[in-house]
Amino acid sequence: MNMAEPLAFRNLRGELRRDEPMARHVSWRAGGLAERLYVPADLEDLAVFLRQLADDEPLLFIGLGSNLLVRDGGFPGTAILMHAATRRPELREGTVYADAGVASPKVARFAALHDLAGAEFLAGVPGTVGGALAMNAGCYGGETWDVVERVATIDRRGELRTRARTEYEIGYRHCAPKAPVEEWFAGAWFALNAGDGQASRTAMKDFLARRIATQPLSLPNAGSVFTNPTGDHAARLIEACGLKGLQRGGARVSEKHANFIVNPKGAARASDIEWLIGHVQRVVHEKTGVALKTEVRIVGKAA
Repeated sequence: MNMAEPLAFRNLRGELRRDEPMARHVSWRAGGLAERLYVPADLEDLAVFLRQLADDEPLLFIGLGSNLLVRDGGFPGTAILMHAATRRPELREGTVYADAGVASPKVARFAALHDLAGAEFLAGVPGTVGGALAMNAGCYGGETWDVVERVATIDRRGELRTRARTEYEIGYRHCAPKAPVEEWFAGAWFALNAGDGQASRTAMKDFLARRIATQPLSLPNAGSVFTNPTGDHAARLIEACGLKGLQRGGARVSEKHANFIVNPKGAARASDIEWLIGHVQRVVHEKTGVALKTEVRIVGKAA
């Protein structure tokens, strides 16, 4: 199909944009253009859209863009924006179900509202359910897949499937299908325990207070840039190497939390952020012998 002709699409209910600035859709507020961006009305509409794309069309699924950097040269393909503020979790057969585009904190609040326990940590995950599943996001002693019973996925042909937890290899900030399939998360069922809603809300308030006190939440950032090495913390290593406050262009290693890179005035280029990431890795490895691994995804072309 000719992607330059919008009329080639049929029966879509979502919104198709062209040359979309990805800085609008990532929490770092930096990055180049996506050739196309589609905002599906719902999963059924997404399936209709995917069926009309070429088999080799590069795809980038994004939620709140809280662990993503798109290089300044942009993304040469189609980005699909899964997040929708109007989407809500719901109770389904004794579980909490949420589409991939639902913000993770909404799952935590919904569970507490229904006196269900185990999802409180999701209040501290600054992204959507889809992103949390893809990287097994976690904080404050909890990880996403600890409470997942099964997931819904969608493939290039728009086929929706339900997959069990046992079909994935799951580890620290890692999730991958055991079988080689090209699918994206469309939703998840969370198996939670009976609890005390007030106790859950108190725990979530404590988590938020701790985040505000220790993380630069008032500045554009992408959360933790590096995963923690076994038995240590990336932030400690970065600070020990004297890298707090290091600046490149408009980007800076946070003085408040060394495992965060911030874009205080929204003026940083993606290349500034990527340079800082690489420089921190080089210095930490030279001084400590530890190879820091990125938690954030970097995609697209250099300018």
